[in-house]
Amino acid sequence: MTSSPSSAQRPSSFSPGSDAGAPGGRAGLAGERGGGTVIKPPLSPAASPVIDAARVRARGLARAAGGVGEVPVGAAVLSPEGAVLAEAANAREAERDPTAHAEIRALRAAGAGLGDSHLDGCTLVVTLEPCTMCAGAIVLARVARLVLGAWEPRTGACGSVRDVVRDTRANHQVEVRAGLRAPESRALLTAFFADRRRGCRSGARE
Repeated sequence: MTSSPSSAQRPSSFSPGSDAGAPGGRAGLAGERGGGTVIKPPLSPAASPVIDAARVRARGLARAAGGVGEVPVGAAVLSPEGAVLAEAANAREAERDPTAHAEIRALRAAGAGLGDSHLDGCTLVVTLEPCTMCAGAIVLARVARLVLGAWEPRTGACGSVRDVVRDTRANHQVEVRAGLRAPESRALLTAFFADRRRGCRSGARE
């Protein structure tokens, strides 16, 4: 059954504004793939205290996940009024589930809490640019806006490698803002993978 086009999204009082673009000033990258990337300044923490607070919570979840061997990514879903509906971190290893990304888990929890698969007017805050799987779920959930920390230059699907969430061929597009505390997110991921590489080298020598 074909989904009907999403209804108009009502702006929230904490909306970060218009789209931020792809990393590195590469204008038109996603537009060439049917998306709508526009290069604009990244989002600063001062732009929205509510969103920044959610980002801090997501980073805390990401840090905790990294401490137990999960890739450190955290996410939070905010209602149109700015209330936290759900939050989650990566749990692929713990749940033995390749789809247990932070974004998927947060969207599932928010939908269950609201009793609706559509999260109209909601904002997803995540520490790292979502992959193709998560980007597709964001579109299907009718999330109004995505606020991400660091870009993912290899597998990102929200404006870097691909732009699934703003593909005009789909029946819903998502407002994207990027760069909220990006250095912190990158540092967390860099440290995690550096520790993993050191562990691999140490194991190989034993």
